[in-house]
Amino acid sequence: MADQTPLDLFKQALTGTARAIAHEPEVEVAWSADSPTQSGKNFRVPLPGRTLPPEQAREARGFADSFALKLRHHNEKVHAKGAPPEPIARACYDAIERVRYEAVGSTRYSGMKGNLDAAVELRTASDPIARANEAKEVPLPTALSLMLREALTGEEIPDRAKHGVEMVREEILSRIGTDMEELAGALDDQRAFQDLTLDMLRHLELTLPDSPEDEGRDDGDDEEGEKPEDDQDSDEEDEGEAQPQESDARGETVDGEADGDAEQDAEGEQEMSDGDPSDEDGEGMQPVRPNRPWTDLPEDFDYKHYTDQFDEVTEAPELCDHEELDRLRAYLDSQLAGLQGIVTRLANRLQRRLMAQQNRSWDFDQEEGLLDAARLTRVVVSPGHALSYKIERDTEFKDTVVTLLIDNSGSMRGRPISIAAISADIMARTLERCGVKTEILGFTTRAWKGGQSREKWLADGRPANPGRLNDLRHIVYKKADEPWRRARRNLGLMMREGLLKENIDGEALLWAHSRLLARPEDRRILMVISDGAPVDDSTLSVNQAGYLESHLRKVIEWIEKQSPVQLAAIGIGHDVTRYYKRSVTIMDVEQLGGTIIEQLAGLFEVEG
Repeated sequence: MADQTPLDLFKQALTGTARAIAHEPEVEVAWSADSPTQSGKNFRVPLPGRTLPPEQAREARGFADSFALKLRHHNEKVHAKGAPPEPIARACYDAIERVRYEAVGSTRYSGMKGNLDAAVELRTASDPIARANEAKEVPLPTALSLMLREALTGEEIPDRAKHGVEMVREEILSRIGTDMEELAGALDDQRAFQDLTLDMLRHLELTLPDSPEDEGRDDGDDEEGEKPEDDQDSDEEDEGEAQPQESDARGETVDGEADGDAEQDAEGEQEMSDGDPSDEDGEGMQPVRPNRPWTDLPEDFDYKHYTDQFDEVTEAPELCDHEELDRLRAYLDSQLAGLQGIVTRLANRLQRRLMAQQNRSWDFDQEEGLLDAARLTRVVVSPGHALSYKIERDTEFKDTVVTLLIDNSGSMRGRPISIAAISADIMARTLERCGVKTEILGFTTRAWKGGQSREKWLADGRPANPGRLNDLRHIVYKKADEPWRRARRNLGLMMREGLLKENIDGEALLWAHSRLLARPEDRRILMVISDGAPVDDSTLSVNQAGYLESHLRKVIEWIEKQSPVQLAAIGIGHDVTRYYKRSVTIMDVEQLGGTIIEQLAGLFEVEG
């Protein structure tokens, strides 16, 4: 106990409290350097400073309380069964349900109120509602949930969101009438609350009334619905939690994918559970159809950019002078200082795994070489026989190139981007030792809120559905043919303040993919290091909901099913398995070793 830090003691207290609130002894609480998440009974809450500043401590307690309340008072099976299919309606439905179980805690436990308020403040700070200048830029799920929270608990709208809420309040209230008052009377009954929520969404014309054949969909489940804390639902929470939490943390209304995407996810989860995606789909990770014109994109991507004249592909030294790059690299080295043991062990273990791929075989019955022990009897009986030796023959290791594509978005700021840069540094060094060429790329945008692309769109009279509406910035940190020692300084650029902005993943994936296809190597591997869904407020505010995410899903599906490039992903603090079939999640640097070894070794073991 003597060597425990205040953070360790605080986490123990947080875990004990969460277990008591949830009535669940297996709850585990861990720190997250990025947006808070919940996966079943595992909570990731914001990491407070070493001195435990009161406001940061309240934020951590607020998210832990919220997640515990969800375990105690929320039934995922009932929730999913009533969920509307429309994307915006589903996002509102999920946000309103969170308001319900948090309101139960806020009104029932006086000590929880301030914690939950701090969590709401933190969520709102990163939500697009805080930056909205017009009513059409206000995300309806956020505005509706904040108004309902105000009605149920009496808590004021956070200052950051007041302007956004006021721009849409009158329109919302004119449509829903007394719906919020009715919801207040059903706070403890999830099923009744759910039905009233759906009525309110119909009044807002976000979803259609149930068809007659749907009316009996809940028959036989009433008793189940009364047991939100029942163990039988915990598995479903594990599967369904990542998606709503991603939306909560990053302000994206990504929960309501189309049916086709849901089927895609189901297939992906099935393959992940099998342990080897290549067994499930023989062509998924194979270099099939070699004569296919890979540069021709499918026509059904249904995606466009308004203009690409302001996009740029640049090398890292062009964005920063040499002196600052040296300073930033020194800072990154300081982050690596305590990890030298991990780096060395990782390099050795991964090198052994990769070198084992150079499968050795033997030529027997040779006239010279090593004496074949299996032929000893022949040597004794017939010592003059010449064919009693064997020669070891090396099978040539398939020529390979690996591209690391790193999310350089604003949500990666802080610990996540450090982890990503450290990952790239370690992998580049290790793979170079193994004779594998490595390219390191990054993607972000040149500006917040659209930059010159948006200015051009405004000058052109705001045409409807303009497509992607921001200036891309794709960064080359290390070329595949460039030695690591020459490019190592460039990785420090990721530490630069102001570099990290928005992330448009689909186009970045296509860019990295096209660079790989131009390479001569036999095996091409693309590994994405990201922290979640694509986000660009400028694009999402003027296109249909889920525009960027839909494109990302289509690009991933196309690469996974048809391209000769092998695709994998590492999620930094976020579960990315809902996008990539072959993916893992890490929460801190200490997990890099095993994670990277298994991912890379698994990819190398796929038969070419």
